[in-house]
Amino acid sequence: MISPFEVIETIKMIQEENLDIRTITMGISLRDCCHSDGRIAREKIYNKITRLAANLVKVGQDIEKEYGIPIINKRISVTPISLIAESCDEEDYVKFAETLDKAADIVGVNFIGGFSALVHKGYTVGDRKLIRSIPLALSTTKKVCSSVNVATTKAGINMDAVREMGEVIKQTAELTADDGGLGCAKLVVFANVPEDNPFMAGAFHGVGEPECVINVGVSGPGAVKSALEKVRGADFGTVAETVKKTAFKITRMGQLVAREASKRLGVSFGIVDLSLAPTPAIGDSVAHILEEMGLEKCGAHGTTAALALLNDAVKKGGIMASSYVGGLSGAFIPVSEDAGMIDAVAKGALSIEKLEAMTCVCSVGLDMIVVPGNTSAATISAIIADEAAIGVVNNKTTAVRIIPAPGKDIGDVVEFGGLLGSGPVMRVNEYSSEEFIKRGGRIPAPIHSLRN
Repeated sequence: MISPFEVIETIKMIQEENLDIRTITMGISLRDCCHSDGRIAREKIYNKITRLAANLVKVGQDIEKEYGIPIINKRISVTPISLIAESCDEEDYVKFAETLDKAADIVGVNFIGGFSALVHKGYTVGDRKLIRSIPLALSTTKKVCSSVNVATTKAGINMDAVREMGEVIKQTAELTADDGGLGCAKLVVFANVPEDNPFMAGAFHGVGEPECVINVGVSGPGAVKSALEKVRGADFGTVAETVKKTAFKITRMGQLVAREASKRLGVSFGIVDLSLAPTPAIGDSVAHILEEMGLEKCGAHGTTAALALLNDAVKKGGIMASSYVGGLSGAFIPVSEDAGMIDAVAKGALSIEKLEAMTCVCSVGLDMIVVPGNTSAATISAIIADEAAIGVVNNKTTAVRIIPAPGKDIGDVVEFGGLLGSGPVMRVNEYSSEEFIKRGGRIPAPIHSLRN
């Protein structure tokens, strides 16, 4: 039974603490759209997406009005296009990206994810074509997001794919140079990628997923920070308990929206992603939660421990509010999308090395990091390899979304607009990783019976 106090408390969290549902994402299987004629395959893809998602935006808006809960994004994820397009003999898949973009535009969603490939153990012909198509696809479309999984704990790290993705990111940045390399903000390189993640740019509809499904991602850094302000000076047991209780309330709201949306759209309810997703808005920052715990600035010694507590408490609190939890589930630490992170980088408190350490205990990885435009493809590949190694050895998801902003150098600021925010250009290690990345091959999967 929900008490009047809890209702008022939730209203306050929405009105004053930026609490919202970050996204309702409809996952759509395109496995029945394969065809040897690419034109026919694209027609089937377009028809299926526009049919199933026709009411997605309207239903989201109706729920917003009826319950007073802000739902920021309505999105679509589809089966990795490399799996669908390789039935035809076309040499590049840019036209498939254009079809996704057109379908997303017609139904009115913010983004569509799934221009993706899974190459952790090796490439198929379709995987190679898709990856080669990414730079042009992301530079000629507005709503299409792309992801490539290059490693898993069981397969190890595909270093050929890691090397290629460094080059793909550089090409994508160059083709979108007029927008600060914006195309790279729509491209994620994963290790241990989840198949039901509702958040962009890494969302796709996995092969083990149902025909059509609704996944929901919650937000709420402002609500957590506000709760912690009330227990200043208390011990960490109290801090953890406070975060847990707040995460429960946030997730309960996500569960309500997910159930309602799936019922109205007549499709399966998938998962609620227990994540704290920041925005560039003041009062909606994960970094400010860590600082509320007692750190002078995010990035100071102690930041990794604070983030570990936060991530764990969010999961413990959220799990009580929903039986179906998935996606990335944890705290996001994208630099350009978090006002506190931006400030910490600008003041020199937060470096890529510290962010890498933080990714050992959080849900994603090096996210929305802007580096100098002259950063080499080999250096970007090496950053991807480091992050994949953390994911593979620790049996968790990690990812890299990095933007080598053309013509920009350390200290410059690149504006992306909207939720993507603005990113200060960060320093990368100047020593070369060229010979390391040249080796290629596959780093073997780690052994887990001799852990220490």
